[in-house]
Amino acid sequence: MRFVVGLGNPGPEYEHTRHNVGFDVVDHLARREGLFFESVHSLERFDGPAAFVCARSFEPDALLVKPLTFMNRSGEVLPALLAWAGATCADLLIVVDDLDLEPAQLRLRPGGGAGGHNGLHSILDTLGTDRVPRLRVGIGRPRTDAARYVLERFAPEERAALDRAVAEAAEAAFAWLRSGDLDRLMSRFHSRWKQGPAQ
Repeated sequence: MRFVVGLGNPGPEYEHTRHNVGFDVVDHLARREGLFFESVHSLERFDGPAAFVCARSFEPDALLVKPLTFMNRSGEVLPALLAWAGATCADLLIVVDDLDLEPAQLRLRPGGGAGGHNGLHSILDTLGTDRVPRLRVGIGRPRTDAARYVLERFAPEERAALDRAVAEAAEAAFAWLRSGDLDRLMSRFHSRWKQGPAQ
């Protein structure tokens, strides 16, 4: 089983903010595949932390996950989920917003540091490794306060490009769920994204 974990903050006040673009990607993927998010109680024999919702796919065998612990505690649910599935960090793909990429730019990476992102920091700290694949969705760097900026919604003129990026990211995440071959997908999608479909 593989996991795509979208990062965000729970609650309607955070919906579609820059920091919740990870949630937006897994929501898009679930809608596209006709999947529905349910509580942890839908998972047989899972007895770990219940602070997440998930959407189960059987073809491919996968789970879309949205932690509900708030961003800075995103990693808390993952060790028990990996143990439940008999999976490793290589079976995770984290979808995360990135201040260092221009809005709507996308990048796949096999690992690396947290780059100042509290959600990634929590995940890497909890799992004890930085070798956790991630799909980064650019939100751009603010001219002022970053903490306030990430909790803002995208401006209307940014929305069309962001919607295309979310759809592209969902497609890449699904391709990874099917193959697990991150190197091949990086080559395939990065060359495509450099041509600007997500701009």
